[in-house]
Amino acid sequence: MLTTQEQLKYSRQIMMGKIGEQGQIALRNAKVLIVGVGGLGNPVSLYLAAAGVGTLYLADGDNIELSNLPRQIQFDEQDINQNKADVAAEKLSTQFPDSNIEAIDEMLDQELCDYYVPQVDLVLDCSDNIQTRYLINQACVTHTVPLVIGAATGFDGQQLLVDPRNKDSACYHCLFPTSLKAPTNNCQTLGILGPVLAIIGGMQALQAIKVLTADGSENNVQINKLNLYDGLANQWQQFNMKKQQNCNVCGNK
Repeated sequence: MLTTQEQLKYSRQIMMGKIGEQGQIALRNAKVLIVGVGGLGNPVSLYLAAAGVGTLYLADGDNIELSNLPRQIQFDEQDINQNKADVAAEKLSTQFPDSNIEAIDEMLDQELCDYYVPQVDLVLDCSDNIQTRYLINQACVTHTVPLVIGAATGFDGQQLLVDPRNKDSACYHCLFPTSLKAPTNNCQTLGILGPVLAIIGGMQALQAIKVLTADGSENNVQINKLNLYDGLANQWQQFNMKKQQNCNVCGNK
């Protein structure tokens, strides 16, 4: 049951039929791992903490640089040279005391993935490293944990839900098998605009909330849909995916 304070604070969410009080309780009880606290991880963590997600794990081994500030909106010049996860966790804890925020101030490796992923209800990939994407995707499939993937470069972005709880769900490796050499460009090579990251991060947060509040009868959590955003044309495109039965990661699941 929600407290009177929670009912008032989250009233605009609770009044929505697809969330309601039970959905808000589900958010309060949820544990979420956000991998990468940069341009995507900043808005994602802000929106999920603001929505009332009870526990957030923030993982990032990078320190804040001056060039991060135009798009990583939680940080300012006083934070330069400090760890991103530590700074974000401290600021979020102050702004959203309802949420328990834990910083993981190092890059995720296999051991950390196998420790944290089984503990959470959802993982959000906000990284900008292709090897990290493969690692997270593998861990989520192995431990049957939903994964919301986001990426953005230049004016473009993409978002994808992988839900290993559904036997028909494709995974990131189905989309970009390692043998085909997935795209390795990132904002360091192609540049990026902050509003594009806000749009993709917002989509990730929205997808996360829908996954966490779904009661099993809802059909608004769609798998096998790759959403592409073109910021120059201001257009979204959605492409159907299919699980690859010969996928080295999820094919035998």
